[in-house]
Amino acid sequence: MENENKSLLARTQTALIEGSAQNPIEVTVSSNNKGKFHTSISMRSHTIESDQPFGFEGTNVGPKPSELVLAALAACQETTWRIYAEHMSIPIKNISVRLKGIQDLRGFMDVSAEIPAGFQKVEGVVTIDSPASHESLLKLQKEVDAHCPVLDDLTRNVPVSFEVEKK
Repeated sequence: MENENKSLLARTQTALIEGSAQNPIEVTVSSNNKGKFHTSISMRSHTIESDQPFGFEGTNVGPKPSELVLAALAACQETTWRIYAEHMSIPIKNISVRLKGIQDLRGFMDVSAEIPAGFQKVEGVVTIDSPASHESLLKLQKEVDAHCPVLDDLTRNVPVSFEVEKK
């Protein structure tokens, strides 16, 4: 009963400390190109379609990959705000995230080696409906910024490697 009164964060921390939580976890995604730029992406029991917009010779059947990156960040921000708000007893009635990523296609299209292929910057606004004080929300934001996994993935140098298999 006592454990039920704890926040998700506190319960998970306890399970990690006690060794009863599965850790580390492995997140897997697989994709399969359906022709041109249309890709079907599978994770757990979910599927997402990705494509390029009409103006980039796509068929626009889904978001482009860079939009999926921003979508992952927005969703992770909302989740992390909720988890830490509950733990800090800060009520949140509603939360939304709006992100804008700036890309210079000269990097992606190999026009300039000095320009990154991906985002040059990402800016966002988190809108929160909460009776909490502005000071409390700023403390909460520090916790969110320190612990949001997708934000961490995007701001830390994460080793990524690929091998090519010939079929």
